[in-house]
Amino acid sequence: MLQVKHVEKYYGSKNNVTKALDRVSFEVDRGEFIAIMGPSGSGKTTLLNCISTIDVPSAGSILIGGTDISAMRQEHLAKFRRENLGFVFQEFNLLDTLTIEENIGMTLTINHVPAAEVQSRVRQVAELLGIGDILAKFPYQVSGGQRQRCACARAMVYGQNLILADEPTGALDSKSSKDLLQLMSRMNGEHGATILMVTHDAVSASYAGRVLFLKDGRLFNELRRGGKDRRGFYGEILDVLAFMGGDVEDAR
Repeated sequence: MLQVKHVEKYYGSKNNVTKALDRVSFEVDRGEFIAIMGPSGSGKTTLLNCISTIDVPSAGSILIGGTDISAMRQEHLAKFRRENLGFVFQEFNLLDTLTIEENIGMTLTINHVPAAEVQSRVRQVAELLGIGDILAKFPYQVSGGQRQRCACARAMVYGQNLILADEPTGALDSKSSKDLLQLMSRMNGEHGATILMVTHDAVSASYAGRVLFLKDGRLFNELRRGGKDRRGFYGEILDVLAFMGGDVEDAR
């Protein structure tokens, strides 16, 4: 599904260069749920920005479904992004002038899917995610947890190949965070969604099947959950964060 090959990213001018990513390489199989962790400045957000086509690597390549997006022309990127990538952001990124139903169906509408099919697909994914009863409401009329479920529905409705989540629980209370993480786990386990999530939170990461740790722009470590329960995996994640000098108190 995703191949990241020797990716480097530099910022700044010739006399003042910052290396944000240093030859990062990994692969994500279809149907995996992966978390990316690391201390502030580790490069995890830069990496997600490069994978999401928001930013361009300075060197190396990124392939999604076999397509090298790092070599793709700008005019083709927007269409590729709409058709292949779903996004779940910390701040929801919903339009307050559109209903929940219209927000979820926006990608379908932009891609000229017939109106009757848009309605059918939106209602189907909304029922799946437990927000079928709020479709006529506007984002400001529902809770933060419901808005984030709307964002998840929007990310899934077109059948996107890869869902990218950037600190998805950052703006939620503890109950809403737990509900969202359980929902994402279900999206992955029962519906085969491939999810790549950036998080600073060990609890959130413990819902994933694999955790990649970045430090100083490099891939530092990797953990696989395997048959372990979530509590045991959480403990292992904290151990790695402590070894890295990460924000363990924040993670708790």
